[in-house]
Amino acid sequence: QVQLVESGGGSVQTGGSLRLSCAASGSGFSLNAMGWYRQAPGKQRELVASITSASTTDYADSVKGRFTVWREYDKNLMSLQMNSLKPEDTAVYYCHVSTRSGVQYWGKGTLVTVSS
Repeated sequence: QVQLVESGGGSVQTGGSLRLSCAASGSGFSLNAMGWYRQAPGKQRELVASITSASTTDYADSVKGRFTVWREYDKNLMSLQMNSLKPEDTAVYYCHVSTRSGVQYWGKGTLVTVSS
């Protein structure tokens, strides 16, 4: 079993920055890919950024050049630096991981609000 704890959400104005972190804990697991998803009110959950165990990253077109994802493998930690935030980035951001055995886990989410 893997527990995920997200932190770093909050409220900023347009153009501001926030950093989200996701810490994975538990026993007997080995993580494969990790990623951030978001869900805005009335919309479907969408992938924001992902990073594999080989540090290959992928980003949604809407955040390319503004968001950066990275991992600290020894700490089972993933972070997302979000710069030049826009009101359309407002959403609940969820951490997602998949283990090498194929099990997937979701965090409870952290709210990001960007005001104009």
